[in-house]
Amino acid sequence: MARYTGPKNRLARREGLDLGLKTIGSHAHAGLLRRLGIPPGQHGPKGKRKISSYGQQLREKQKVKHMYGLLEKQFRVVFGRAKKFKGNTGDKLIQFLEQRLDNVIYRLGFAPTRPSARQLVSHRHVLVNGEILSIPSAIVNVGDVITLDVKGAEIPSIKKMIEDKSIQPPTWLERKGPAGKVVRVPERTDVSEDITEQFIIEFYSR
Repeated sequence: MARYTGPKNRLARREGLDLGLKTIGSHAHAGLLRRLGIPPGQHGPKGKRKISSYGQQLREKQKVKHMYGLLEKQFRVVFGRAKKFKGNTGDKLIQFLEQRLDNVIYRLGFAPTRPSARQLVSHRHVLVNGEILSIPSAIVNVGDVITLDVKGAEIPSIKKMIEDKSIQPPTWLERKGPAGKVVRVPERTDVSEDITEQFIIEFYSR
């Protein structure tokens, strides 16, 4: 299963944005927030240069790709699927990314980050409609019920999140204990992260 295994702080600092790759409130997350304005590299920033249109498009594509934890080939496949549908390609792209099983686990509040949600899935702790599904990129559909197995729900950090009643998933999902349900297709307005999907469309349309 291909995935990025390099330093996560480097990705966030490159984009100048918290990509949700570190647990909020952790020591590592606090350290990241202090250095977000400093680009990665041994010698620090080398001065600001005006970014080109291509540069804007590339950075937005890279940002969203890293945010959802995809490699380039995987992201290109998702974009290709979105482009085949009628209507707004950007909206469809975000929809497909949101409907990934690892993202749904994260959105339900069963894991503190998408990488940890991906690990839950790949370690076979996640069931969809009562069947173990260990493919993080699997697309969940309206009506699907997602649950954690007993072992997964007892992991201390996961158990704490399940018991935290202040965690509210987006309205396209329902959550009750270690179980969640997809009640409707996610819409663009359900995603609060700062994403300019038009830049991504322009990048792949060159």
